[in-house]
Amino acid sequence: MATEAVEFAPAKINLTLHVTGQRADGYHLLDSLVVFAEVGDQITARAAADFALTITGPQSGALAVDDNNLVLRAARLIGVPAALTLHKVLPIASGIGGGSTDAAATLRALARLGHMPMPEAGAILGLGADVPVCLNPRALRMQGVGERLEPVPDLPQGWLVLANPSVALSTPSVFKALPRKDNPPMPADLGPVPSLAALAGFLRLMRNDLEPAAIALAPVIGQVREALSAQPGCLIARMSGSGATCFGLFAEEATAQAAARAVQAAQPGWWVAPARMIS
Repeated sequence: MATEAVEFAPAKINLTLHVTGQRADGYHLLDSLVVFAEVGDQITARAAADFALTITGPQSGALAVDDNNLVLRAARLIGVPAALTLHKVLPIASGIGGGSTDAAATLRALARLGHMPMPEAGAILGLGADVPVCLNPRALRMQGVGERLEPVPDLPQGWLVLANPSVALSTPSVFKALPRKDNPPMPADLGPVPSLAALAGFLRLMRNDLEPAAIALAPVIGQVREALSAQPGCLIARMSGSGATCFGLFAEEATAQAAARAVQAAQPGWWVAPARMIS
C-alpha cells in the first residue's frame, strides 16, 4: 500500500471571465474559459495518524496554518489523515486559484493515498467555486457558480507569462465594485480554434468583467497588463480571475522567456513566471 502521494497544483488562468448574473443568495454566475499553466504549488501527502500541514517554498510566509487553510479543509472533507506538505510557489489572493488548486491537489493525493472516492460534487464546491475546475486541470468552460464544467475543443499550444505586482486583492471586494452583474455570456458554441492567433482573436472579442473593477481598486494592475502587452510577441494581455495577476499569451517559449526576463528586470518587486499553457 502506498504511503506517499505527490500532486502538482498548477496555476488556474481565466482567459475570459464573464459575470452573467447574481443569485438571490449572493453568489455570482460566471461564464469563463479556463486553462492551466505549468507553474504551481506541490502537495505531498504521507500516511499518518492525524491531519498535519507544513508549508514550505517562496510564498510560505504569506499563508497561515490554521483551520481555514484550504488544504486542511480538503483533507478533512475526504477524511484521509495525512501529514501534508504544501510547497507554495503561487502568490496568494492573486486571481490564479492558488488555494483552490492546492485543495484540488490535496483531494487527488488523498484519494490515491487512501484508495478513496472523491467527495460528492456539492461538498467539493463548498470548498470554493474554483475547486471543481481545478480537479481536472485542462481547458474547460466553467459556468454557473463554478459547478457547470464543459470540455472545450482542443486549444493550440502556447506560452503564458504571468505577472503579479505583489498586491493581494479580496475577491468579494472586486465583485462588490462591479457596476453591472448581468453581462452577456460567451457564445453558446466556442467552435474550433485552429491556431494561437485565432485563440487570441477570439479572446479579444471576449472580456474579463472584473478587470475594470479590480483596476479601480488597484491601479497597478493596469501597469502590469500594459507591461506584458508591450513585450514583443505578446498576442494579448489580460487580468486573470479577480486579480491582481495578469497573463500575456505568447506563441514561442523563447519569446515568453525573454518577455518574463524583461518584465522582471524592470519590476524586481513583482512575481513573474513564464509557463507553458496546459490546454
